[in-house]
Amino acid sequence: MSAVLDNPPAPPVQESPGLWSLAWRRMRQDTVGMVSLVVVVFFLAMMLASYTGLIAKDWSKERGVSYANPSFLAGAENLEAKAMAAKEGASKTPPVDLSDIDPLAPRYKEWDERAAKIAVTEVKRAETLAFGGDKWGRDVLQKAIKGSEVSIFVGLASALLAVTIGTFLGAMAGYWGGKVNDFLEWFYNIFTSIPYILLILAFAAVAQASGKFGKGILPIVLILSLTGWTGIYRLIRAEYIKHCNREYVKAAQAIGATNMSRMFHHILPNVSHVALVQLSQYTVGFIKAEVILSFLGFGVPVDMVSWGTMLAEAQNELVIGKWWQLVAAGASMAVLVTAFSLFTDSLRDALDPKLK
Repeated sequence: MSAVLDNPPAPPVQESPGLWSLAWRRMRQDTVGMVSLVVVVFFLAMMLASYTGLIAKDWSKERGVSYANPSFLAGAENLEAKAMAAKEGASKTPPVDLSDIDPLAPRYKEWDERAAKIAVTEVKRAETLAFGGDKWGRDVLQKAIKGSEVSIFVGLASALLAVTIGTFLGAMAGYWGGKVNDFLEWFYNIFTSIPYILLILAFAAVAQASGKFGKGILPIVLILSLTGWTGIYRLIRAEYIKHCNREYVKAAQAIGATNMSRMFHHILPNVSHVALVQLSQYTVGFIKAEVILSFLGFGVPVDMVSWGTMLAEAQNELVIGKWWQLVAAGASMAVLVTAFSLFTDSLRDALDPKLK
C-alpha cells in the first residue's frame, strides 16, 4: 500500500490541439461559414455526379419544343409550339380539294388531326421541364448542372495551379533574396503592369490564333493560372521573409537541415493557411473568369457546355423574351460564388483568430 502511495501513477499527457484542429473548432462555431461550406460541398457533389453520369447524362437530348416554357409558366403562350403545329398541319394539308384526282385526299384531315395531337403532346411534355427548354428543346436545368462540370473544374484546377506557381516562386524570392528576389520581382512587375482582364484576353487570343491548343478546358486552365499567380506570390514572399529569421528556422539550420528542407518542410507548413485562403479566393475569381472567356468566345468549344456558354446563348434569347436560361446559369453561378466567398472569409477568420 505504501509503495503505491510513494509511486502515484503519472498524470496522462495532454497534447495541445494543432493549428488545423483549432481552426476547425472555430469554424464549427461560425454558422454562416458552415452553411456556406454545405453549399460548396453540394455543388462539388453535383459536379462529380454529373461527371460520372449519375445525373444530367441526357442533357443534350431534345425534351420538348424549342424554347419550352418552364413548368411554373405552363399556361403561358408558347408561340414556337403553335408555329410548329401550324407548320406540321400546313405540310400535310393540300392547298386545294384533290378528292377527285387523289385517292389519299380523304386521309389528309386525319393526318392534320394527328399532327395537331402530336404538337399538343410535345407542348405538354415540354411544360414538365422545371426551367424550360433552350433553342433546341433541351432541359435548361440539366444543362446548368452539366455546365457546372466545366465552370467548377476550371475554377478549382486553375486556382490550384496558380497557387502552386505563386507559392513556389514566392518561397524562392523570400528565402533566397538577392539576385533571385530581384529577378522574380522584375518578372512579377511585368505581369502586374498590364490590366488583368486585358492580360487574360491577350493570352486567350494568342492561344487561339496559334492553333496549338485551340479551345478546350486545358487552354483555359493554363491561361488563368499563368496570369493569376501574382497575388499569392506577393503574400508568400512576404511570409517567407518574415519566417526566415525565426528561431525554429535557425534551429533547423543548426542541426544541419538543407535549404530545401527549411523552405518546404519547416516554413511552408507555417504559411500554408495563407495559401489555402488564397486558393478559395482564386477559385471564385477563376469561375467568373471562365464565364467571361466563354461568353466572349474564347472558352470551351461548341460541343461542350458551361455557365459561360449558357449566358452567351441567353443574350440572344432575351430579345424574344426567353429569360429562363439566363436565370438558371446566372443563379447557379451567383449562389456558388457567394457561398465560396463567405466560406473564404470564415476560413480566414478560423485560421487567424487575430483578425476577429
